[in-house]
Amino acid sequence: MTGAPGALVDGVLFDIDDTLVDTRGAFGSALAAIARRYLPDVPPERDHELLTVWRADVNGHYSRYTRGEAGYEEQRMARANELHARFGGRTLDEDGFARWDEVFQDGFSSAWTAHDDAEAVVDALLAAGIAVGALSNASVAYQTAKLERVGLVDRVPMLVGVDTLGFGKPDPRVFAEACRLLGTDPARTAYVGDELDVDAAAAREAGLVGVWLDRPDGRRYPISDEQIAAADVRTIRSLTELPALLGV
Repeated sequence: MTGAPGALVDGVLFDIDDTLVDTRGAFGSALAAIARRYLPDVPPERDHELLTVWRADVNGHYSRYTRGEAGYEEQRMARANELHARFGGRTLDEDGFARWDEVFQDGFSSAWTAHDDAEAVVDALLAAGIAVGALSNASVAYQTAKLERVGLVDRVPMLVGVDTLGFGKPDPRVFAEACRLLGTDPARTAYVGDELDVDAAAAREAGLVGVWLDRPDGRRYPISDEQIAAADVRTIRSLTELPALLGV
């Protein structure tokens, strides 16, 4: 297919978490609920520490899940127990984790909101004839529910999740499959995500136009200037910069 005349791309694939949806804020709400129930030694003024540890996932449990090396519940329980060990909570067995996860998921899903810059940019791309879809390292059903909750699912269909092929980003095959479903040539498709390595750099290595959305205060861990230069991707600080970057 062909997109807008003069545009650098015919299609745009979006990451969802912390790209279209404020997942960081939703994690904060979920972890605050966990702290009040399970971590009595953590006062509200330390909730930001829980968020930092959860997002960093220093032992890479979620990455193992995206590589197909661990189950979803397995990696979640491991992360929950590491959080408890760090902040004085008791060890969770399977039944205990099931109850823990109900509290977490209630707090998390009730706080899902779209970033303020998402809707207008998606509409601008569609109005210009650019095909739009989503590629994420979570399951298709879960992310579809998230997009539905924030009012974007009719405009940003969830095309590929970690359960589509049994693994996720940064494997180049997931990017190729998403382009196939979107109906665009990878070389004429941008992938926009908030992670420098598994989003923008991985997309570029897969033959797409890699765009790193480096939101203010959004990084999960420190990234050096040398790492940014080596990634060789386009960088924006807000989605509002995306149409002009792509010549739309």
